[in-house]
Amino acid sequence: MISKILEKAVHPLDVIAPHVKSEAARTIVLRNPNMEKLQKGYLFPEISRKHEAHLKKNPDAKVISLGIGDTTEPIPRVIASAMAEYALALSTPEGYQGYGPEQGQMNLRKVIADKVYPNMGIKESEVFISDGAQCDIARLQMLFGPNVTIAVQDPTFPGYVDNGVIVGQTGEADEAGRYAGISYMRCAPENHFFPDLSRVPRTDVIFFCSPNNPTGHAASAAQLRELVDFARRNGSIIVFDAAYAWYVSDDDDGDGSNTNSKKPRSIYEVPGAREVAIEICSFSKFAGFTGVRLGWAVVPGELRYADGSPVARDFDRIVCTCFNGASSVAQAGGLACLATEEGRDAVRRVVGVYKENARVLVDTFASLGKEVYGGADSPYVWVRFPGRRSWDVFAEILDKTHVITVPGSGFGPGGEGFVRVSAFNSRDRVLEAAARLRKYLA
Repeated sequence: MISKILEKAVHPLDVIAPHVKSEAARTIVLRNPNMEKLQKGYLFPEISRKHEAHLKKNPDAKVISLGIGDTTEPIPRVIASAMAEYALALSTPEGYQGYGPEQGQMNLRKVIADKVYPNMGIKESEVFISDGAQCDIARLQMLFGPNVTIAVQDPTFPGYVDNGVIVGQTGEADEAGRYAGISYMRCAPENHFFPDLSRVPRTDVIFFCSPNNPTGHAASAAQLRELVDFARRNGSIIVFDAAYAWYVSDDDDGDGSNTNSKKPRSIYEVPGAREVAIEICSFSKFAGFTGVRLGWAVVPGELRYADGSPVARDFDRIVCTCFNGASSVAQAGGLACLATEEGRDAVRRVVGVYKENARVLVDTFASLGKEVYGGADSPYVWVRFPGRRSWDVFAEILDKTHVITVPGSGFGPGGEGFVRVSAFNSRDRVLEAAARLRKYLA
């Protein structure tokens, strides 16, 4: 029976067919004009379409995906067992529970506050459990509304921009893909993947991801202090995406004495951040919950709007209006990840697998003389192909090696000329992909 439940009714790469205009009956409801502004399809379904086309052309190809950041290692047994036990208890009168608090189970909120944010002053009441960071991005953009200005790293995860377009924060995109109304903060090897904030105009909201997706760069304590100071001077709100925080390596000195080079796992390690920052995070990439779906947002009580009203109060209203709370089964798994040393050790081992995969990929591209970044504090490796267009490199690698990557331009204009290579796959497949890439690119 369980095999039937696990059988996928829809192939994961299936996508909705393009809309074909016809003379069929239609309503008189006007389309949201902001949807028209969106550029083509969302990045990852677009890659899925190209994957499908490649398989039709090469039906016998053994394609290896180092593209979308989907985890492949099994969820540790201690965590899966906790979810199974909770699910089974739902079949009993004593164990059954219906709706839970929209903000999440208080025991999980407390564990996150205590274990993820020790000595940072985060209260359990400031933690909002969700079904994942990407959903929180959409809810935050709904919270901010159409009249705010936003800044994003360039390159960056496309969800920040696309959600901003949908809610009406932007104008049209230019030929390079830059939307009017968005400040693009260039993050490149030439500036050590951190923007020159002296050249960034004041915006209401700053989306900042560290370790960054796609470049893999983890900002230093000095860089994040600069970012927090910038937001405080300008009266801006930082949305800090810490989805890959568990991949940050310890500081180089080992004793933590060099606080400038240390790479914080949370924005709240920086003094003053509670007054200007929201943090979002996810269980997806450190616990393998990409299918289980669980994350959280932290909205400190000190964070206020211009009129003095607390941001947390409005976010609570958004959550209670748009969301019935994360799955209680998923929350039982989240608790098992963090509440005990056994659970924390288990997820660290999973992260270690992907970090070793990333090392293999970095070494592969470096041995070929390629300009390669990331991989040390992130599951993503960022490779430059000077003078080449990202989609052309993506297509060529897929055609010649049957390996899927992600074109850097899909993360913004600053990603042109790069491809992102993901460490999310089994060790055997990563080694096989590395061998194919080495043979082709040599």
